[in-house]
Amino acid sequence: MPDICPKCGLPKEICVCDILDRETNRRIKIYTEKKKFRKFMTVVNGLSGDELEKTAKELKRMLACGGTYKNGTIELQGGDKEGVKKALISLGYPEESIDVS
Repeated sequence: MPDICPKCGLPKEICVCDILDRETNRRIKIYTEKKKFRKFMTVVNGLSGDELEKTAKELKRMLACGGTYKNGTIELQGGDKEGVKKALISLGYPEESIDVS
């Protein structure tokens, strides 16, 4: 018997919860911070739960940088805000919900 999604009750093969979560009207904010030794870090806010871990792994792989996720934020090494925005769009997040500051 196939695994059932606890959110929607559909089999996991046809579950659309991840896609629906990405299309909701939440805001994703991208900004940079200056850290120790004048190094820049790009921060992504607005993601949560299991999606946070998956997105952080994909962003690190796509941008070839180090980083982490904690306390509801993704922290990436470097100051490439536009690259992060393009990567999020390619992962399926709507462009209208992404703010770059």
